[in-house]
Amino acid sequence: MSVITTRGAIVRGMAGRRHVPEDTPFPRETQDERGDHNLNPGMDPKRPLKPAAVLVPLVDRPGGLTVLLTQRTRHLAHHAGQVSFPGGHIEPEDGGPVETALRETEEEVGLLRDRVEIVGHLDTYVTRTGFVVTPVVGIVKPPIDVKPDPHEVETVFEVPLAFLMDPANHQRCSAEFEGVARHFYAMPYGEHYIWGATAGMLVNLYEILHR
Repeated sequence: MSVITTRGAIVRGMAGRRHVPEDTPFPRETQDERGDHNLNPGMDPKRPLKPAAVLVPLVDRPGGLTVLLTQRTRHLAHHAGQVSFPGGHIEPEDGGPVETALRETEEEVGLLRDRVEIVGHLDTYVTRTGFVVTPVVGIVKPPIDVKPDPHEVETVFEVPLAFLMDPANHQRCSAEFEGVARHFYAMPYGEHYIWGATAGMLVNLYEILHR
């Protein structure tokens, strides 16, 4: 199956997902919801679920699209040290997931919203830690000058979209957590270990683009 790496292909692939609901009450449960429980039947996330949003930033490089990711600092309360998309809690004044994703991206990595073209969204994703996340997909127009917030972000890096959209790089792994075997997706790339919710969202992007 061909790997999608161009802006035009992404826009066509995301057709029908360009409207991101801004006024839907959270948490919501729909047929387009997925999460850590998909690979772990019976897993019950911590409740009440907290609404959050992330930006899936696809950088339009001359050699093909890349995905901008962050390595979180190791002192944070949630997902410390993990690879993630920029994002965070949906605040009442945000008005919805798009505003949250753009605001948090500006705060975390210094990527200004006028460099981002929103093209759609993935399925909402429920994490074991109790977040219901709306992944907002945006195409980023270079040049960009990232300025990571040292409190939240240890490093910012890019991975070729072609690598992440190649199913040969989608691993299904397991590890013991609190005495129970947990299953998750992983996409190791160089020194970076992309796994858990971030890898699960990327698998969702793959499925949407190749449906």
